[in-house]
Amino acid sequence: MAFLRNLLATILGLFIFSFLGILVIMGIIGAVSSSSDEVVEVKDNSVLYLPLGGILSERTPEDPLQEFFPNSGPSYIGVLDLLKVIKSAKTDDKIKGIYIEHGYLSGGFASLKEVRDALLDFKSSGKFIYSYGNYISEGDYYIGSVADELYVNPQGSLEFNGFSANISFFKGTLDKLEIEPLVFRVGEFKSAIEPFIRKDMSPENELQINSFLNSAHDTFLADIAEARNIPAEKLKEISSQMKVRRVADAVDYGLATKVAYEDEMKTLLKIKLGIEESADITFISWKKYKKSISPEEISKNRIAVIVAEGEILMGEGEDGQIGAEKFAREIRNARESDRIKAVVLRINSPGGSLTGSDIIWREIMLTKEKKPIIASMGDYAASGGYYLSMPCDTIVAQPNTITGSIGIFGMMFNMEKFLENKLGITFDVVKTGEYSDIMTVTRSLSDFEKQIIQDGVNEGYETFTSKAAEARHLPIEKLKELAGGRVWTGIQAHELGLVDLLGSFDDAVKIAADKAELGDDYLLSFYPKQKNFFEEMFSSASDELEARSIKNNYGMLAPYVKEIRDLQHYEGIQARMPYSFEIK
Repeated sequence: MAFLRNLLATILGLFIFSFLGILVIMGIIGAVSSSSDEVVEVKDNSVLYLPLGGILSERTPEDPLQEFFPNSGPSYIGVLDLLKVIKSAKTDDKIKGIYIEHGYLSGGFASLKEVRDALLDFKSSGKFIYSYGNYISEGDYYIGSVADELYVNPQGSLEFNGFSANISFFKGTLDKLEIEPLVFRVGEFKSAIEPFIRKDMSPENELQINSFLNSAHDTFLADIAEARNIPAEKLKEISSQMKVRRVADAVDYGLATKVAYEDEMKTLLKIKLGIEESADITFISWKKYKKSISPEEISKNRIAVIVAEGEILMGEGEDGQIGAEKFAREIRNARESDRIKAVVLRINSPGGSLTGSDIIWREIMLTKEKKPIIASMGDYAASGGYYLSMPCDTIVAQPNTITGSIGIFGMMFNMEKFLENKLGITFDVVKTGEYSDIMTVTRSLSDFEKQIIQDGVNEGYETFTSKAAEARHLPIEKLKELAGGRVWTGIQAHELGLVDLLGSFDDAVKIAADKAELGDDYLLSFYPKQKNFFEEMFSSASDELEARSIKNNYGMLAPYVKEIRDLQHYEGIQARMPYSFEIK
């Protein structure tokens, strides 16, 4: 009887748990559906609210629960979505201005410039932009510098001390583990392998980093000089000597308007809007405002925007990666669709697989025979990212885009000593040919075997450079002077003939429309289609679990462990940027 009672209690408990689970899921579905179907009405005298904190990506992931649980995880801000919102608000009579609340906004300076330029265009309508921040990073300030009024918390900070790029090196780790990296590359600037064979930067690598870092910083200073009416030379002096050490210094040097609390900024905002001190400001968040935007006109003409973001891999790839098969298919579908009159390839990639890059390149070449295809470069369009850009009819880059890196490499690891001396594992082999096991990690390679692999890398480099020279209408000798894996900023690449124009995503769209002779009669369609909420939720949960596992197991070493784990993507010959870093 006791057994039966326990069994019945267990069954009843499972039933109740399942029932409650179904109710919770139905509640989530209802909340998501009502959120996505919500009709947003913009009220008169509204202020567009831009809480600019989180991670900049090309598109905003679909996550309706972020609205209900804003602190549940990192917030992603899609640059292309934000540009659309700001552009619409410019001509919306109900929107009187923009209020920016600065958080720590993580993103490349080309993406920041896209947003910044859109805000400047918004100001040309005569509307205001006010911004406020507690802690304002250099990236935050790049955007905030366009504001009519920029307030900073008295106990906060404003960073203005120049750019730096920090690179991790793993040679010491590999030496301790008795793992020998085997490197095959072409080009003295192709430095992606340096972290595994050196403990510091090579002179060539240091030269190119200095070059593009200073070029990007010059663009940063020139833009701020124009917005704040301060000579660029003066800004450079303030930055290089770190004269802004307290928030009051930022005001003294004209970088900020006032040191004050947020309620004081909002009082100023109420005066600007002409409302009473006791009244509430009618804010509308940019994500809500996006739901109010509908196409003004219906058009049967489409421009396909294919968003290629992340590293280039063979196969389908995941979100945040450029799977060669998936993107080749998207470009092929755009080519074969009668409704699509032109293509904009939006590239934000440090490169990756050479074979994967070449598969996508082929589809681009076939497409340009039928309709215009324009490259719009984001933060990075380097190595494999440049490989995708170079066959397009026109290449548009931001001045601070990181591009070039025309070069390739291959890398293997000889783990024989590590496996035997550290783990006690030994190997023996039976083979039908002298070189049947050439691609092995369990023994060292002979000089002849190394030369076979190097010959393959050399051949890949000749393919890359010859295709680039043909696409850019440059003699091969001239192109190779610009290649060798060297990285350039957009402004440098433009001067060298590697890109056609300096401009924004909108500029690339206009060029595509003009080449297709569409005038203003077109709508944009974005590909690949984004995952729906539930697909994204389960995918994110898996990624989050892996990230948490690495962090829990390795703590402060987690970023370095992840970088080593990412070596599994280095399959085959790589057309990849020379290093992984973030400009700060």
